[in-house]
Amino acid sequence: MQANGWWDKSTGFALLTIVLWASLAALTSRVTSVSPLVLVGLVLFFCGLGALPLWRQWRARPVTWLVTITTLLLYHLLLFMSFRHAPVLEANLINYLWPLCIILFTPLLLPSHPLQPRHLLAGALGLAGSMLVMVNGQLQLQQAYLPGYLLALSAAIIWGLYSVLARRLPPAPAVVTAAACLPAGILALLLAWAVEGPLPLAQIPRADWWLIVGLALGPMGAAFVTWYLALREGDPRRIGALSYLTPLLSTLLLVGLNGEQLTSRHWLAGALIIGGALLGLGASPAKLNAKPSKQ
Repeated sequence: MQANGWWDKSTGFALLTIVLWASLAALTSRVTSVSPLVLVGLVLFFCGLGALPLWRQWRARPVTWLVTITTLLLYHLLLFMSFRHAPVLEANLINYLWPLCIILFTPLLLPSHPLQPRHLLAGALGLAGSMLVMVNGQLQLQQAYLPGYLLALSAAIIWGLYSVLARRLPPAPAVVTAAACLPAGILALLLAWAVEGPLPLAQIPRADWWLIVGLALGPMGAAFVTWYLALREGDPRRIGALSYLTPLLSTLLLVGLNGEQLTSRHWLAGALIIGGALLGLGASPAKLNAKPSKQ
């Protein structure tokens, strides 16, 4: 049942997820002792281990398992690789096009939400902001970082698609989202072993192990469950717009922890992207079709 006010249960879960995700870029950018593929595998593996005590609730259709595992693996692999091929601050801003992707994909993928002019304008503002992140003050593409930009953009599109289509998957207990991290992590580690050779676990310093565990518990652990709960009952367009609080918090953390510097270009890009998301939020809430039942 859709809440009439600005606050409901889904909003609370979304805000909790936002707080957890705000630390993702700052933490992952500080783990440099392993490749992005190994890092993805380890974090997802530990995240999945945390769901083992609730194994009796791992009830879901095969399509739910397949989509969730594939999304978790691809999204985080692309994101972590982008942090190695582009400045973290810029890759992080481009990655945070995924809330705008949610707003734009919702009317396209959920029939009850037709595409409106405000959604098109929101997309244009978001695109302008992302392009501004990808160029320097003379509006020239920084070709050296183009692979990282494209990786971050691909990650944003994948997470936006999943966040909308998750409502159309057969309903499942929220813990299944965390449980899917276990096979996703094992697949990532097996792929790393096949492509990169033996896993360099002994070379990981203690500080990095703590960061890996922290990622598994917070932004890549509990956050998956709270995000699923938010999407299960909330309007994806509203949640997508609200999610643009994440890049603001994340950028502040990067500035404080990694010594990143904000320029006027970054401020303008952030204003354009967030402005587009707020415009998408302006659409009147509506009840979505085929809403999963409560578990």
